[in-house]
Amino acid sequence: MISGFESIQLGTIIMIVVAGFAAGWVDAVVGGGGLIQLPALLLVPGIAPVQALATNKMGSIFGTATSATTYYRRVGPDLKTAIPMAVIALAGSFGGAVLAANLPASVFKPIIVVALIAVAVFTALRPNAGELTALRHQGHRHYVVACAIGAVIGFYDGLIGPGTGSFLVIALVSAMGYAFLEASAKAKIVNMATNAGALLFFLPHGSLLWGIGIMLGLANMAGGYLGARTAVKKGSRFVRLVFLIVVAALIIKLGIDVWNDYSA
Repeated sequence: MISGFESIQLGTIIMIVVAGFAAGWVDAVVGGGGLIQLPALLLVPGIAPVQALATNKMGSIFGTATSATTYYRRVGPDLKTAIPMAVIALAGSFGGAVLAANLPASVFKPIIVVALIAVAVFTALRPNAGELTALRHQGHRHYVVACAIGAVIGFYDGLIGPGTGSFLVIALVSAMGYAFLEASAKAKIVNMATNAGALLFFLPHGSLLWGIGIMLGLANMAGGYLGARTAVKKGSRFVRLVFLIVVAALIIKLGIDVWNDYSA
């Protein structure tokens, strides 16, 4: 079992803890904490990309579990919708991780950038969207749409990852009619499952740095707890604002990745 602390400096440890806390906060509000956490892990001397991905998932599952619990206690999301979504998303995430091992993520990044721009435009032009829950589907159709969202976004999380929580939130708001706060509460439950699905793939390969992962997880838990409490206190308008900021950051980050891939 490799801890990851074998040749790490104190400054790097502090950076990882701060990144984990910040990522946990962002993830708890709208998702997208991987934008902070994964780049920080990639700065660890000697770490392989697959080790960074696996350790990032371990840290994130601590935070999403904490924020999901906090949301459940304070918002009370409908588990009849969230649990089937989570189960399907876990399977999708595992499948995405399998494909990621055989197909470069650069193939999909241009499509993701276009999707994110569409999401940002939709959210910006519809300021009242997500203020109140007004479900678009009833009965059997409601659960079919929820599970389809879980499958697609779970697959994305296993394949690429950054922005999974944000995609879940906007899908729950736009396709299902939930308010931003309720959508974020459900997204945390589903995101916890997608992290678990990817971890199930990474664990047998020995890619996980356990020491760093546990440290990162504890920092992520603290950030997740604070972020969930902040979101519940501030409400859907605050979640929407943070959502737009995170989506803009995702567009810039993935846009730079696409540019670098094509100019290399």
